[in-house]
Amino acid sequence: MPVENREIKSGVFADLFGDDEKDGKKNFLSLYNAIHGTSFKIEDTVIEQKKIPQAVYKTFYNDVSMLINGRLIVLIEHQSTPNKNMPLRCLEYYVHLLYGIVPAKARYRDKLYKIPAPEFYVFYNGAKKAEKECTLKLSDAFIEAQKEVMCEVKVKFVNIRGKEGENLPVVRNCGILKQYCEFMEIVFRHQTQLKDLPTNEEMQGCYEKAINEAISRGILADYLTRKGTEVKNMFIGEYDYELDMQVKAEEAREDGIEEGRNEKAIEDASEFLKENISPEIIAKCVKLPLEKIQQLRVQLNR
Repeated sequence: MPVENREIKSGVFADLFGDDEKDGKKNFLSLYNAIHGTSFKIEDTVIEQKKIPQAVYKTFYNDVSMLINGRLIVLIEHQSTPNKNMPLRCLEYYVHLLYGIVPAKARYRDKLYKIPAPEFYVFYNGAKKAEKECTLKLSDAFIEAQKEVMCEVKVKFVNIRGKEGENLPVVRNCGILKQYCEFMEIVFRHQTQLKDLPTNEEMQGCYEKAINEAISRGILADYLTRKGTEVKNMFIGEYDYELDMQVKAEEAREDGIEEGRNEKAIEDASEFLKENISPEIIAKCVKLPLEKIQQLRVQLNR
């Protein structure tokens, strides 16, 4: 099982709609037009990619951030459980992007400094059931509701997975997004054939089969022909990242359980000491080091 490459520079979604040097901006504009009902052409449109260094912000490894027509469009593909905290995360993300857009001195000038209006879109591609489309709002997280919301962030959530996703206007009207959804369905189907904790070779084989099938069916054929090896590495990197997060979550849970046990042992030991039971016996009963019991006795006798 590979353990390196835990930090992912890009995922397939981010590469296809942003980072790809040949068609990234063209694909982004196709999706932008589908979202907004526009028909901008790539030769007439200025599109500027914006990135936050991973050293600063690592949680959106699979995002696309573009400046276009005075708007900062952030596209995020989400493949795990739907996350209701996306507005909070997007707010933080937008602020980090502004640090790279707004000159430091401009924030202190009397004259109003114009900033790009943000738009946030989450394209959910996970296995768990989720609404077809909805709007997530930062104000829903406020401890105390406001009649007039003073600070709001809205995130458009779109479930592009499966048959329902195929029928969404944004998917129907964006050919490249439709092909991406079709490709991911092929990938998901091949992933179901992987055993738990697959080897590097097994994962390589799984994604090779998915890529070859997509090319044979004319799905993202040019992109996958050009970047098949990179795409395989992206998927394997994403698998390692998700596994790493699962391991860390499990370790945190185990640490919490162990901490709770220690707290209970200390509490029990303190009660035994109050009854003048010998530290040696207490240590054996509560399974704490004798030194710890002796320290507790000193503390109680102060």
